[in-house]
Amino acid sequence: MADETDFELLAHWRGGDAAAGNRLLRRHFQTVHRFFRNKVDGDIDDLIQRTFLGLVEALPRFQERAQFKTFLLAVARNHLLLFFRERARLKQRDAEDVSVHDLGVVDAPSGVIALREEQQLLLIALRRLPLALQITVELFYWERMGIDDIGIVLEIPPGTVKSRLARARDNLKQTLQQLASSPAARASSIQDLEQWARSLRDVLEALDAVEGPS
Repeated sequence: MADETDFELLAHWRGGDAAAGNRLLRRHFQTVHRFFRNKVDGDIDDLIQRTFLGLVEALPRFQERAQFKTFLLAVARNHLLLFFRERARLKQRDAEDVSVHDLGVVDAPSGVIALREEQQLLLIALRRLPLALQITVELFYWERMGIDDIGIVLEIPPGTVKSRLARARDNLKQTLQQLASSPAARASSIQDLEQWARSLRDVLEALDAVEGPS
């Protein structure tokens, strides 16, 4: 039914209802695709499939007090870290300390993805953050998640989420200063960091809608 909650759909899917799984995928495809697209190139579809299958496996262990989206992104993060560890032969605790740029797992952004220079710069700067900081800042700006929910996804206390956000903003501003080709773009990107981060989210959301499942 159209009014079924996400957890009800997941329970039905876990019980063998494939149609419920398809409805759940269509409902949340954009969120998961957006989570992976700025961190991985070429393996997104496989990671999305692993994430949704992982929901079925993780449901009995999940904290029901959290929202479904929090649960979904927590599972997506775990599969991303596993991908990074396999790709770079990293230990578990090291996976979040490296950047997407260092691992070379995603191409440079094209003009199709970022419509303005400031958005191009921000995408590049995000990929040069340690993965832990990149995920934190994207959950905050792109997914509009609260501090407590971000902490559940990242398995860290709220105070650590706040400190990561502060570090991420500082690192982004420093990187933008180095990357910007013109003083105007540099000043705009740094002064309006939150505005550009949120506007970039809208661009990616529109692309995800086009690329979503039929």
